[in-house]
Amino acid sequence: MDDWDALYAVASDPLIWAVHPAHDRWQESVFRRFFTDALASGGALVAIDPATNDLIGSSRFDPKRAEPGEIEIGWTFLARSHWGGPTNAALKSLMVGHALTLFDRVIFIVGEGNVRSRRAMEKIGGQLTNREHHAEMAGRMVRHVIYSIDRAGFARGPLGGIGSRI
Repeated sequence: MDDWDALYAVASDPLIWAVHPAHDRWQESVFRRFFTDALASGGALVAIDPATNDLIGSSRFDPKRAEPGEIEIGWTFLARSHWGGPTNAALKSLMVGHALTLFDRVIFIVGEGNVRSRRAMEKIGGQLTNREHHAEMAGRMVRHVIYSIDRAGFARGPLGGIGSRI
């Protein structure tokens, strides 16, 4: 709860959510539901810029939509000042590396039309699966695609070892 003000300060930028299926998440009431769900998941974390100690975003682990032997990583957002650089890859490397000590595979559920997140998944070595998920977001049904990274893919992929170098 102590991170609400700093996290909402980042999340209140409408451009962060412009191509996201929940494009209204920058609004306080919508983000408050997101924040409450994140806390309830038990797997929420914040991203902090090590150079400034500023809170720059969030992500979480969640088993609810995953199959046995899997964990989902998702709901990630970063301040625009940290787009395009090493931050997302470093965050995902640490999270995936940790998750794969307990699970066989990590999944990422991404809105089909969220081109920015899909490119980011491909950049970090996520493999598009033939699975999909449908969810209501911002008052409409949205198709999501599912990417995965397993232990072998992590070891040979672009994320392997990034977290230890940051």
